[in-house]
Amino acid sequence: MVGNNDMTRKPTVLVAMSGGVDSSVAAALLVERGYRVIGATIKTFCYSEQSGHGRTCCGLDGIIDARRVCDRLGIPHYVFDMEEGFTRDVIDDFVDEYVAGRTPNPCVRCNSNTKIPDLLRRGRGLGADRIATGHFARVITGDDGVPRLARGRDPAKDQTYFLWGLPRHIISAIEFPVGDLTKAEVRSIAAEMSLETAEKPESQEICFVPTGDYGDFLAQRIGAAHPALTPGALVTPSGEVIGRHSGYARYTVGQRRGLGGGRGHPLYVIGVRPATNEVVVGGEDDLYTGTVRIGDLNWLETPPQPGDRVDLQIRYRSSPIPGTVVEMNGESAVIELDRPARAVTPGQSGAVYRGEFLVGGGRIR
Repeated sequence: MVGNNDMTRKPTVLVAMSGGVDSSVAAALLVERGYRVIGATIKTFCYSEQSGHGRTCCGLDGIIDARRVCDRLGIPHYVFDMEEGFTRDVIDDFVDEYVAGRTPNPCVRCNSNTKIPDLLRRGRGLGADRIATGHFARVITGDDGVPRLARGRDPAKDQTYFLWGLPRHIISAIEFPVGDLTKAEVRSIAAEMSLETAEKPESQEICFVPTGDYGDFLAQRIGAAHPALTPGALVTPSGEVIGRHSGYARYTVGQRRGLGGGRGHPLYVIGVRPATNEVVVGGEDDLYTGTVRIGDLNWLETPPQPGDRVDLQIRYRSSPIPGTVVEMNGESAVIELDRPARAVTPGQSGAVYRGEFLVGGGRIR
């Protein structure tokens, strides 16, 4: 067991523990470094009696695994009920975005609105000065003393894309203990410390949609007869009707599945029109765009201005694309990319970087 050493010399840190290996190792490393550590897991919609939810990242199994790791490390573990805030800020937003014809990113909403800010607030009530998570990210403080959020050392695991919505003040109060490690190194440390989560597989699904079928989830929330789930026309950009869809909320830009065949060339979703219950389809070339507008802006550093060069990342696994800011106001920013991006999807996150540093971001509009 790892023990606390010379705890008076280090601040108290509350670690957000999902029950996965990354947050487990984050807690273990902080204990090893002499911090006073408190483990905390959030109870959200995921922790329910419904089939499948117990096995998700913050479901019942996650709570149990987090507690086992805390017991091994000799640190306290708390479970905080955040179901009300999670439902309001994440689940309701998820549903609203699909109804509006967009494709949301619930992990960004959870980190930005629910998990990290609320855990920091609750942690301070327990005497914690700081919060830590298992994200692959780093905080780097420059010569000017200002902390900046930087990509994780392992480019294959960097998770800063999910953190652009954090309140700016949190950057000075957050730790990312695994940010300088690779995933293989994290698992190796977990095995060396005999942590229960060392071999636990990563959760891939949306935590509150454990079946992976978000259409069924939407039907449970808004009813199968809702207009967003009602069949309508598949149309070309010119308006020609070429088929039927099963409900526009079941389609996202770039999708091929569910569009039928027999047309001689692949078709992709290139747009969704909720007002007319239409899904617009086109060819591969129709998926590319060179200009991206993002709204619901949040800045972790001084916002870029028209003429500034930035890098824009439009999905988690994609490479950032260099571009130039051509428009900036309080509500939205427009970035002209150096090369066209494929399947720019309304509702997804557009994370803005300067080199390795995350400047902020917004939702693609």
